[in-house]
Amino acid sequence: MSFPDPIAVFRTEAAELLEQIEAGLLDLNVNLGDKDQVDAVFRGLHTLKGSGAMFGFDALAAFTHHCETAFDRVRKGEVPATQELVTAVLEAKDHMRALVDTPNGDHEATGEALLASLRAAVDGANNAGSSGSAKTAPGQNHFKIRFSLPQNAMANGTNPLPLLDELRELGECRIVADRSAIPSLDLLAPTDLYVSWEVELLTTQPRSAIDDVFIFVMDEMQLEVITVETSVAAKAPAKTEAPVTASQPAAAPQPAAAPVVVLHAAAPAPIAAAPVETKQNKASENVRVPAEKLDELMDRVGELVIAQSRLSQLAGGSGDLQLRAVSEDVERLSGELRDTMMVLRMVPVAHLFSRFRRLVHDLSHETGKTIELVTEGESTEVDKSVIERLADPLVHLVRNSCDHGLETPEERLAAGKSQAGHILLSARQQAGEVIITIKDDGRGINRERVRAKAESSGLIPPNASLTDQELYQLIFHPGFSTAQTVTNLSGRGVGMDVVKRTIDALRGTINVASHPGEGSEISLAIPLTLAIIDGLLVRVGDGRYVIPLSAVEECLELSIEEDMRSRGRSFISLRDSLVPFLRLRDLFRTGTKPDPFQKVVVISTGSERVGLVVDQIIGDHQTVIKGMSKLHHDVATFSGATILGDGDVALILDVGHLVAEGQQQEAHLRAAG
Repeated sequence: MSFPDPIAVFRTEAAELLEQIEAGLLDLNVNLGDKDQVDAVFRGLHTLKGSGAMFGFDALAAFTHHCETAFDRVRKGEVPATQELVTAVLEAKDHMRALVDTPNGDHEATGEALLASLRAAVDGANNAGSSGSAKTAPGQNHFKIRFSLPQNAMANGTNPLPLLDELRELGECRIVADRSAIPSLDLLAPTDLYVSWEVELLTTQPRSAIDDVFIFVMDEMQLEVITVETSVAAKAPAKTEAPVTASQPAAAPQPAAAPVVVLHAAAPAPIAAAPVETKQNKASENVRVPAEKLDELMDRVGELVIAQSRLSQLAGGSGDLQLRAVSEDVERLSGELRDTMMVLRMVPVAHLFSRFRRLVHDLSHETGKTIELVTEGESTEVDKSVIERLADPLVHLVRNSCDHGLETPEERLAAGKSQAGHILLSARQQAGEVIITIKDDGRGINRERVRAKAESSGLIPPNASLTDQELYQLIFHPGFSTAQTVTNLSGRGVGMDVVKRTIDALRGTINVASHPGEGSEISLAIPLTLAIIDGLLVRVGDGRYVIPLSAVEECLELSIEEDMRSRGRSFISLRDSLVPFLRLRDLFRTGTKPDPFQKVVVISTGSERVGLVVDQIIGDHQTVIKGMSKLHHDVATFSGATILGDGDVALILDVGHLVAEGQQQEAHLRAAG
């Protein structure tokens, strides 16, 4: 049995903490007075610092300590939260990520520059805060603390020494270890903790600072804090002393600090077993599994589905009833296993969308524009492999909207718009696809400029008749850009080409809509999964093909008479509407005669429909998608292949490409009259 690398586990947890810190900072930037977000950022920094020190990332712990101290001052009201401070800590967060990824790298110069920016931001905030009403400095507080950690604390990775060091940082401190619970040597377990501590603390910090030291072990420890208030009368020095007579023995000298005290015992932290048990149960509900293991399990499930398909085919040709019964059970169980596996691979797009808050924040500063990002449909789930490959295209689209789409504040006000530009990033499911939309309320795409650039580049002949959709698709051509100047954000004509190539590789489609002065909208239609799908197995000539079942609307019969009548126009009347259809036999050049009763499979993507004429509909088929070889990379009609039960290969039809081809054929026929 192999155990996970603790450093790799720390890096994974650190990445999650850094994401939480970034999200908290971006939320705080919207509402600088949000105390909950201040506390959330402080807790994240505190945890990252402690975990980094525990795993030997000393540079990370030392650097994070400065950011934690800055937010501790904000939390205590010593300095206000400002946008400059948020920006400084955001930049420092990027440096923390570098310290996690490459702890031995040369980061000293960058770290010093960032700390200088952080100090300047804190000083600026301090000056802004001091310009208001002056706050009286708090007096010194006297606390008596007694605490003990669970017996298995050290085995679980909790080291009490850093906790004691943090208490020392709060002020003058006296610590006494209580070793009375240590058993005899024969009963002592070296991994167990038997020591408790009594601490006397003089500090200017409030009681909450002590709670913050134990914030991450509070639920599993015993903590008692007593506030000692010294009376004013006792603090006054004595003016006279009682005389000492010979018959009266001299009293032992009393300590100078013998004040009359009033004790206020704070309620000890709850140690009830029920809450701890609940916390442990909740922790056990989630298991961290490397993505590679999920991919490997998905491959095994795919092979099982292929084997089950072969078993079903053998059972179907056999008269053995027991074999058929076993085949049906295996088919049911493999289907349930496949569905469960697909759910495990599904990830909410919220994980993807959250990255763009920081991107828009930075672009707003770079461009000098006021930009607000709105997200919708974050709970929509997509296969994790799709999520990973969508990140780069969406980055280019969002950057393009911020740089090219949205106007400057002055231009927006002159056009009667609000000063802040808006970008909507939304996701929704439609049949077997997820539709991701990037919409802005900017100036829109300049149709004339796109046409002029396309003509000058030789992409289209002068005065060519193109629909808006055909014209807008030209912006995805390699090297195409209408920008008059090249900036560090865009203008080189590379980004949109990356979008097109990635979406094509995902077997997706891109739709562009734009209205001058109102903005533009780009929609990406992507398959939910790239692993296993339900398909409709059909025969065309002597070959078998798979149509994704999620795209199938209905199946019709096409008689020889109707086939002859439709020659030359390729339309079928479907409930008072004409639907174009493609004869796959002609498209694939099978060289075979059509069957007497052909079938029309009506497929759709979005609002567009097209019919596919096939010779036979064999039935539904669990399809394990296999990628096409590099030799067939340019064959746009097929999106992949699968292995059938008899070992033959069936090609998977690319629905988006076929629908587009059918609609193009319809447009040409209509234009011809």
